[in-house]
Amino acid sequence: MITVIIAGGAGTRLWPLSTSEFPKHLLKLSGDEFSLLQGAYARAGRLASDIYVVTDASHAHHVQAQLPELAPENLIIEPARRGTASCILAALVHISKRHDASEPIAFMPADHYIRDVEGFTYSFKLAESTAQKENSLVLVGVEPDQPATGFGYIEKGKLADADQLVFNVQSFQEKPDFKTAQKFLRSGRYLWNCGYFVGSVDMFLSAMHEHAPDLANSYKNLSVAGPQEFEQAYLALENIAIDYALIEKVSGLLVVPASFDWMDLGSYSDLSKAVNADEAGNYTNGQNIHVEEVQNMYIENQEDKPVVVIGLDNCVVINTPHGILVTRKDLSQKVGEVSKRIQ
Repeated sequence: MITVIIAGGAGTRLWPLSTSEFPKHLLKLSGDEFSLLQGAYARAGRLASDIYVVTDASHAHHVQAQLPELAPENLIIEPARRGTASCILAALVHISKRHDASEPIAFMPADHYIRDVEGFTYSFKLAESTAQKENSLVLVGVEPDQPATGFGYIEKGKLADADQLVFNVQSFQEKPDFKTAQKFLRSGRYLWNCGYFVGSVDMFLSAMHEHAPDLANSYKNLSVAGPQEFEQAYLALENIAIDYALIEKVSGLLVVPASFDWMDLGSYSDLSKAVNADEAGNYTNGQNIHVEEVQNMYIENQEDKPVVVIGLDNCVVINTPHGILVTRKDLSQKVGEVSKRIQ
């Protein structure tokens, strides 16, 4: 199996730790020794020796610095940031010139936080064998543990393999409101759609020709383009997610429920759950932090000047060279909206 890591993103939801110049997947979050990208690369190494990383030109030097073992020809550079459909097209074109078109490829985002590497490996190996056996694109979906409104959902259909617990995909659901998310959680029939796909070049091309001819045409244009023409052809691509452009249109999809823990770290509320807090629920990172009568706090200081927090509960205080953020954790989803205005 080949693995492709999608290392993109504008870094808005964890501002000011994450910025468009140095987004979330490049950060060492939750007190870890490695960045999220480095963690994804290590997990990918458990699946295959052929690992590719797709990133845009503005982040390529950071990826190379964090992954010195990645061969230059295995770094696929977007001329500019586009949606995941474009990323996957670029990867498919690149891989088709170097590998057998029938070899399964696992696509995975670079910015997910996963601790159970053994479970991760098992789930993707199962997706690989299922894709080969059924000649079908296979998704890996995550069992929800809360009524999240920030993720799309995959509805499980009938069992396709009762022994391995592989399901047919019944439907895709957009990000729901809270009451609908509660219904999804209670039903036990829904998985979070986290952007994990397994399929070969041949499988993707067959699906594109049948369900997304415009995408198939874009693939053809990229595959025959020279270096200069490639940039022009890529910049002309529509900025759209692969889910909308292709995956949700394909019939006969299969899904493997993930056998591993998973966290998107898409907000400071999420990040607070991944760090090692003290008995009062407080997490601090950096120097010159002074607290009195606080609890359930996430505090980080990257500057020399002191940060003093007194009498707060369930809040985030971040001080970096890029800005200062103070927010309640339950409102931290709004950080992305504000940071887009700032950036």
